[in-house]
Amino acid sequence: MKAFGTKLLLAASLLAIGACAKKPPKELPPPPVDNSAQQAPPPMNPGAAPGSQADFVASVAADRVFFATDSSEVDQPGQSTLQSQAAWFARYPNVRVTVEGHADERGTREYNLALGDRRANAAKNALVALGVSAGRITTISYGKERPDAIGSDEAAYAKNRRAVSVTVQ
Repeated sequence: MKAFGTKLLLAASLLAIGACAKKPPKELPPPPVDNSAQQAPPPMNPGAAPGSQADFVASVAADRVFFATDSSEVDQPGQSTLQSQAAWFARYPNVRVTVEGHADERGTREYNLALGDRRANAAKNALVALGVSAGRITTISYGKERPDAIGSDEAAYAKNRRAVSVTVQ
């Protein structure tokens, strides 16, 4: 009798487990469609609006060129930077730019304003020579009033002797 009870309990368990089994759906969903070939390529600089200052900074070699002490001559690395900027400006012909001229803290205020002006105009002239319309470019000199690096050593001076291109929307 005990063996019959065990078999009955086992059969009831198997029926209960079988009742809980998942039944396959009558109709299967369609297979996934591969849309990877139809999707547009991601933007070059995700998060930056095309033609914006953020896009400009992310797309060009640099937004600034650096100068030697008391110089407003654009050297070869500066030329390369301005070439990449000119290429970006060619892609966005409606974007205007302000070139800011800066100097380090040495020298009088008047001298540094004049030096910053020469640096901004040197960068502007290089951009014009690379095909950017002069009408799109304005210049301003901040002299030593807006330093990029704080300090009174050569490393800080080198960072502050610069011309910075800032797009104008």
